[in-house]
Amino acid sequence: MSQPIRVLLVDDEPLVRSGLAAILGTHADIEVVGEASDGTDVWQETRRLQPDLVMMDVRMPQMDGIEATAQLMALGVDRPKILILTTFESDDYVYQALKAGADGFLLKRARPEQLLHTVRAVAAGDSIVFPAKLRELVAAHGNKSRDRVAAAGLSIREAEVLRHLARGYNNLEIAQAMFLGTETIKTHIGSILSKLRVRDRTQAVIAAYESDFMRPGA
Repeated sequence: MSQPIRVLLVDDEPLVRSGLAAILGTHADIEVVGEASDGTDVWQETRRLQPDLVMMDVRMPQMDGIEATAQLMALGVDRPKILILTTFESDDYVYQALKAGADGFLLKRARPEQLLHTVRAVAAGDSIVFPAKLRELVAAHGNKSRDRVAAAGLSIREAEVLRHLARGYNNLEIAQAMFLGTETIKTHIGSILSKLRVRDRTQAVIAAYESDFMRPGA
């Protein structure tokens, strides 16, 4: 049996933390290993507890989720996955947290089954940024850099893979759409991240929309 997903909950509202812990704690593949009430505690608690995933409110009194995310990014490959919690869908705070390196975001009013699916998906390394919502966030808060993707020198095939990533496809779906193997897709994605100089799939998708490489309905 595989080890459960170790989760650190960070939110300044005790009722939110207890509610999340109650939902997550009823499933054998997820373990809430700790709680914190502000971003100021995230670095220390992450080093102490070694969670696989930090589920963190984007707005907190002393240190918000953006700054706490930036701190965790300093851990490099040893950092946990970061899932941002928010009350508002189109929020500049959410967009800045994603830019800082968060792996996805989830509304606090999400249904329990959606919460569980998102935790599992983010822990597994899948990007949870729905393309339509990301387009809205970029349109409202992003800084356009039209030449970024063009300057990266992507091959025709890499550009096609990036388009599928930006549509929200996972590796298997991209492989099926392009009639290629999943290992080939992984290789292309690695090359895309390197050429765009981004850390992960979420950052690549943000770059695609900020540069107008992807347009609504594409």
